[in-house]
Amino acid sequence: MPAFDIIAQGFATAFTWYNLLYCLLGVTIGMLVGVLPGLGPTTGVAVLLPITFGMEPVSAIIMLCGIYYGAMYGGTITSVLINTPGEAASVITCLDGSPMAKQGRAGAALGISGLGSFIGGTVSILGLIFVGPPLAQWALRFGPPEFFALMVLGLSTVIGLMGKSVIRGLVSAFLGLNLAMVGMDPVSGSVRFTFGQLNLMNGIDFVIVAMGLFGLSEILLGIENMATAEKPPKVKGMLPRKEEWSPSMKAIGRGTVLGFLIGLIPGTNSVIPAMLSYSMEKKLAKDPSRFGKGAIEGVAGPETANNAYCGGALIPLFTLGIPSSPTIAIILGAFMMHGLTPGPMLFEQNPVFVWGVIASMFIGNFMLLIMNLPLAGWWAKIAMVPPKLLYPVILIISALGAYTANNNLFDVGVMFAFGILGYLMKKADIPMAPIVLTFVLGKMLESSLLQSLKLLDGSFLGLFQRPISGTLLVLALIIIAIGLLSGFRKKRGGFAADVEM
Repeated sequence: MPAFDIIAQGFATAFTWYNLLYCLLGVTIGMLVGVLPGLGPTTGVAVLLPITFGMEPVSAIIMLCGIYYGAMYGGTITSVLINTPGEAASVITCLDGSPMAKQGRAGAALGISGLGSFIGGTVSILGLIFVGPPLAQWALRFGPPEFFALMVLGLSTVIGLMGKSVIRGLVSAFLGLNLAMVGMDPVSGSVRFTFGQLNLMNGIDFVIVAMGLFGLSEILLGIENMATAEKPPKVKGMLPRKEEWSPSMKAIGRGTVLGFLIGLIPGTNSVIPAMLSYSMEKKLAKDPSRFGKGAIEGVAGPETANNAYCGGALIPLFTLGIPSSPTIAIILGAFMMHGLTPGPMLFEQNPVFVWGVIASMFIGNFMLLIMNLPLAGWWAKIAMVPPKLLYPVILIISALGAYTANNNLFDVGVMFAFGILGYLMKKADIPMAPIVLTFVLGKMLESSLLQSLKLLDGSFLGLFQRPISGTLLVLALIIIAIGLLSGFRKKRGGFAADVEM
């Protein structure tokens, strides 16, 4: 547990008027991103990353984290009211949230999801306070070999983000690694993969890649799949019935623990705890047949789990510098963009920054609770904005953001190229999470490997002879082997089923 005066300093930083403003701005944008179908936290953080260039690092990360966990709240509203998930984790909420709305109980569904989200998010932040510093202290023993092993372990989590096809996932991962190699070699200074283009001498800007792959590709897909939304029902009666409080609070408790623990595992995403929570609640229910017909536990558990996941997922980022999801990978890019390196030294060298961001999450959760309970119906109306008006605005913001990154029109062209690439990858069902993870970790991996080889006189086997780096590397190899075997078994099973048919 950190000293009280350090936490007090963090709250003092978070309560400055400008950081409160950025926190409010972040959670409001997050709610908006979550409400608007097809966007989600990854797209929101990627598109708005460039506007943080001139901001103080603590204000920038406060705003981006606000967008991240705010989107988890926002996605619930459209899932319940118009059966349209605002982001991926809210798909599960549609199963019982929409039937509750059709029964005239939209208010109760939104009320319990808002309460669950608040409890799950707040408890997971407390977990970050208690777990983060001890983990960071342990990681202070790391040298270049240990950091290299840690990066390899981080890359091994790509297996969990590969989707249905291992081959397609590997294509995405290797593409990300190759993109990370563009520019000058950090040791020899030799130029790689620039094709004579001077604008690529310093490599490809991560902001441009993220905006193209996630922002622009979503616009292209959205234009292709435009649809008319339903009119949302009226929201009234925000509290559950008397007999529903006990099962709802039990579901919230289980969802909090489940979401937080899954957040600690790199390579997962918020959909996993939501799905597992729903499955758990259905199995534990006295009458499982109620699920899918308006069971309030089917809303409370998953919504709590996906918000508790957010706090848990930030622990590997803050303490070890490992991004556990595409959105966290983009936030990691924002850290580096502002001259900060997430990892064990962050707690030692920038305690005010760390605790200021953590304190802002408590404040942001209170803001979101107020936004969700009385204003849910108002947020739902925003989802009615016609895509033909929404997409041009996002496109203009993306183009301006790409240009202001380096005041260079070349970057705008690169963003559009990655937008088209992202669109084609989605159409071909090639996952984009691996490309982001390997692109972010690739440069750090290369630098730590070169430093390690110098330290170990060029002996690669020396990495396995050091206790921490050896353990981490063996663990990474086991994860990769299990993941690949599991993926190929699924593929063979699917092929065998096709043959039998």
